[in-house]
Amino acid sequence: MDPITAEVIVARPREEVYEYLVDIANHAEFTDHYLVQWHLTREDSYGVGAGARYKLAARGKRYTWADSTITEAVAPRLIVERGRTGKFNRNLTRAVYELEEASGGTTRVTFTLESKPKLLSDRIQEIGTRGWLKRKNKKSLNRLRSILEEDLDRGTRPSVAGGPRKPASAFRFRPGVNR
Repeated sequence: MDPITAEVIVARPREEVYEYLVDIANHAEFTDHYLVQWHLTREDSYGVGAGARYKLAARGKRYTWADSTITEAVAPRLIVERGRTGKFNRNLTRAVYELEEASGGTTRVTFTLESKPKLLSDRIQEIGTRGWLKRKNKKSLNRLRSILEEDLDRGTRPSVAGGPRKPASAFRFRPGVNR
């Protein structure tokens, strides 16, 4: 699919917007109107390597699970996520957040999403999705603005996949002793 772009101006400093966006757990707060059932892929949700798995709330689509991982983070201007979606996770996705300083201490956030379907059948599955995604991405950036400017319209933060973690203990497995 050709790149889809949406942008918004947020009345916050660029560094503050970057710090919010580089934590992938925060993405569930402003995209939960179309990306649901978020699960983090590791405990540390901040920076390069942080990832999440989620489901698109798209009617009529069969393969709606997707994942994304932050692969590049250049403070305070760029965040790149790469991921997979579709049947057998064979379609590649790329999402880019570009942050530019605007007048009066505001930040222009530009979000670009593109996908690379592997097969013709995957391209056919994407028909009609472009306009839907463009509308949902614009709404998510407006929700991002309302969260950062007014602390309104927050969704829920996701949990780590697999549930709560067991605290570290002094237990060590020793063959023959611990049966």
